[in-house]
Amino acid sequence: MNKTGVWLFFAWTVATVATGGSLFLSEVWHFTPCVLCWYQRIFMYPLVIVLGIAAYRQKTDIVPYVLPLILIGGGISTYHIVIQKLPHDLSAAACGPVSCMDDYLNWFGWLTIPMLALTAFVLITFALFQAKRSQKQEAAQE
Repeated sequence: MNKTGVWLFFAWTVATVATGGSLFLSEVWHFTPCVLCWYQRIFMYPLVIVLGIAAYRQKTDIVPYVLPLILIGGGISTYHIVIQKLPHDLSAAACGPVSCMDDYLNWFGWLTIPMLALTAFVLITFALFQAKRSQKQEAAQE
């Protein structure tokens, strides 16, 4: 497998772990997702399929089409982090039956579910840019 394939496989792996992790939290640990968590999932789940195909084919042609999913999902994650970290009396983020301000998971005082989602979106973006770069270098060597 060339470098392009490795980076695409890494991006797919991150999307798969993020998707599996969100399903584990809701289906095994029975954490009910808030509305913003659902929106983040909406933008993460299709990446598993699309990046899986891209990794299998070792093609980066899909990058412009998945970047909007990543940027919007990452933006939602960022917003979610901000409203969780604001003092509760300043934030009006009771966005459904489950408050978007609740921290089901808060490791080390800063690692929350939306932080994990944002990390996944950032890692996928980094991997895709590296894959594009690798593909250009490989094409130049031919």
